[in-house]
Amino acid sequence: MLRNAIERFIEFITCVRRLSPHTTRAYSGDLHGFANGVERRHGRPAALSDLTRAEVRTHLAERFGETAASTAARAISALRSFGDFLRESGELDDNEVALVRLPKIPERLPLVLEEHDLENMIEGPGHAEGARGLRDRAVLEVLYGAGLRVAECVALDVDDLRWDGDDLTIRVVRGKGDKDRIVPIGTLGAAAVQRYLEVRRQWLNAPASPLFLGRNGTRLSDRTVRELVYRRCKAVGAKVRVGPHGIRHSFATHLLLRGCDLRSIQEMLGHASLSSTQRYTKLDLGWLAAEYYRAHPRT
Repeated sequence: MLRNAIERFIEFITCVRRLSPHTTRAYSGDLHGFANGVERRHGRPAALSDLTRAEVRTHLAERFGETAASTAARAISALRSFGDFLRESGELDDNEVALVRLPKIPERLPLVLEEHDLENMIEGPGHAEGARGLRDRAVLEVLYGAGLRVAECVALDVDDLRWDGDDLTIRVVRGKGDKDRIVPIGTLGAAAVQRYLEVRRQWLNAPASPLFLGRNGTRLSDRTVRELVYRRCKAVGAKVRVGPHGIRHSFATHLLLRGCDLRSIQEMLGHASLSSTQRYTKLDLGWLAAEYYRAHPRT
């Protein structure tokens, strides 16, 4: 039965490949959605033999116009990985899904916050009182000051902080691609982290390892950080609403606009290739064009 195999595959990617809960849920939804389509079209339970190129293309065609190209590409990736899993376990002779081409995904420029909106998010009124408020400010300073991914931020341990007097750098251990890197953080960010550390020592009998702690004294969750960012965007009336990754994009864009070179930004972001970082040059050109049309007397 196809559905039994799907559950085994989901357990495999959860326990062995250790994909994130978000990715695991998305893959599960994609695979069960495929099984639902097979059963609706044929009026019978889905079988392993239904994992064919023709069935996958039919499934995608039925959803054409209803889902984004990125969603269709993720579904194909999930089905490809599932097919490889079944082939390697000897349950399928061949993985036909590998022959299905991924759709072309139009490049979308990331949403970026203006500098004054980010300043208001971090320093403006409306933060929680006491230790929680100091923690929230420190989280926002680290996200923006070091350009971290949300998973990298919540994975930080106290030992990942490198102090040289009042100057602070952060060691990002096993970032995306299992690569470590060292990222500096500015004076304001270092001060916010220091203020948080002073209350953290007495907060909920904190364990020695995790830097950012949740309500029950365990490591802060990425969901809590996302809720914090969305809440602060709304509180300050930011022109765009972003999640933690939008703060990372803002970090890179603001550095570029102030003259930082792409290679340095690439190192700080932990991008494997410069092409990933070069997308920010398009944001830069868009900003320059807007400034030109705003200010030039002949426009």
